[in-house]
Amino acid sequence: MSGPNGDPDVSADDGIVEDEEEFSEEEYTAIDSMLDRINSCLDHIEERNQALNGKLHELLESNREARREFREQHPPDEEPESTED
Repeated sequence: MSGPNGDPDVSADDGIVEDEEEFSEEEYTAIDSMLDRINSCLDHIEERNQALNGKLHELLESNREARREFREQHPPDEEPESTED
């Protein structure tokens, strides 16, 4: 039988703790505290990512506007008419 990741040598039950009394209350508290800190860090990363994403969109829009203004002030030169005889 294949395991949870398709590994044929690993049982799906490997690593699962069946006896909940193996961990003390202090260990559960420490794990809970660690998970809270991880969650806080992930929230902080998400906030920074959203802020950076917003700044990127502002920068892109500013760049588009600057390019638009530049094109309006400096239209491409038209080809001069040929004066061949």
